Amino acid sequence: MNIGPFQILIIALVILVLFGRGRISEMMGDFGKGVKSFRQGMGEEEAKGPAQRIEGPMHEAKPVEAAANDTRPADKTVG
Repeated sequence: MNIGPFQILIIALVILVLFGRGRISEMMGDFGKGVKSFRQGMGEEEAKGPAQRIEGPMHEAKPVEAAANDTRPADKTVG
């Protein structure tokens, strides 16, 4: 089933009746402001340059076999 221009016109009229002309223009204005804000944010992000990598805490990782054979007591600190 294809939607023709007559069906689109009917849908547009129903939406106009439900929301009213003022509410639709207000929603479109808010949508435009959101898009503009998003573009400005993306532009600011690109102007900052490449993101720097944040390093986490370093720890000594062992393979599972080595950890299972380790006879040292595990660090059991309660925080």
